[in-house]
Amino acid sequence: MELRHLQHFVAVAEDRHFTRAAQRLRVSQSGLSASIRALERELRAPLFVRTTRRVTLTEAGRALLGEAERILAQVRAAHEAVAAVQGVLRGSLALGTEQCLAGVHVPGLLAAFRRRHPDVEIGLRQAGSGALAEDVVAGRLDLAFGVTPRSGTEHLRVLPLAREPMTVLCHAAHRLAGGGAVAPADLAGETFVDFHTDWGPRRTTDAAFAAAGVPRGVPLETSDVHTLLELVGEGLGIAVVPRHFAHKREASLLTAVPLKTDPETAYETAVMVPPPEATSPAARALLALLEAQGVLTPREAVGSPGEGRARTGEGRARVRPPGGHTAPDASAAAAS
Repeated sequence: MELRHLQHFVAVAEDRHFTRAAQRLRVSQSGLSASIRALERELRAPLFVRTTRRVTLTEAGRALLGEAERILAQVRAAHEAVAAVQGVLRGSLALGTEQCLAGVHVPGLLAAFRRRHPDVEIGLRQAGSGALAEDVVAGRLDLAFGVTPRSGTEHLRVLPLAREPMTVLCHAAHRLAGGGAVAPADLAGETFVDFHTDWGPRRTTDAAFAAAGVPRGVPLETSDVHTLLELVGEGLGIAVVPRHFAHKREASLLTAVPLKTDPETAYETAVMVPPPEATSPAARALLALLEAQGVLTPREAVGSPGEGRARTGEGRARVRPPGGHTAPDASAAAAS
C-alpha cells in the first residue's frame, strides 16, 4: 500500500467526485482512478459506489477513511518533526475554531504565530465544536478551539480556556427588558433565535434548559453571530448567549438579562488537541505561544487526555490581542 494511494482515496472521499479530486491533486483522472482500483485490489473490497452523478463510500470505504486520515496525519507530523529538529519549523497548521470564542483572540493569535513561524502555512476552518472535535481526532485538524466536550478521550486532550455564564439578549421593548435575572422556566413560550445544534452556545443553552426540565423550540436558526444579534434587534425573538456577546457592537441597543442556571451548565471553552505523541510540531508551537501569552499554564499545555475543566474566575483566561494590551477577561478576549 502506497501513501499516494491513501492520499488519492481521502481526496475522493472528501470531494465525493473523481474529477474534482483529480483537479485538486493535480493528477489525471485516469491516473486517479487507477490508483483507487489498485487500492481496492489490495484490500479486496470496493471502496466507492460510482454512479453517473455521485460517488459515495461503501462500508469498507467508511472503515478505511478514519484510519487513512490518521496515517496521513502521522506521516505529515513525522516530516514536520524532522524539520523542527533541523531548527526550522515548516509544514502546515490546520486550525479549527468556533465564532466569537471566549478566552482567545484567534486572529491576533495567528498573527503572532505567523511572525514567529513565517514558513508554516496556516489553514483555518470555522465550524461547530462537535465537528471540530471529530476533525482533531481524525487528524484533519492539528488543534481546535471550541466549547468543552463532556469528556476527553484517549484520542483527544481538552485544555481549558475560559468559563462564563449565559445571558438572555432581547429587544429593548421586550417584556424582559428592565427586569432582573430570569430562569429557564421564565422563558417558556418565548420565540428563540439560536445557532445550529453543533455550535457551542447552542449546546450550552440546550443543556441548561434540559437540566431545568423546560422544553424549548428554536424556529430561527443561524450559523452567524451578527445575524443572530440582528434578528434579536428586529424583535423577532430572544437569544441565550455567552455573556461576552452583549459587548458586541450589534448588541449595543439590546438588553442583557442574566440567566439563572445550574453552575454545571456554564459556557466553557477549551483547546482540543490530540495526545502528546500525535501533536504536530506546529500545534506544539501554537500551544507554547498560548502558554507565553498566559492563556494556558505549562501543566495544561502538556496535560493528559481529557485533563481538567475550564478555569473558574473571569480573570484566569488572559490573552494578548493585537494591540499588545492584555485583555482582563473572556469578554474582551472574544474575537469579533
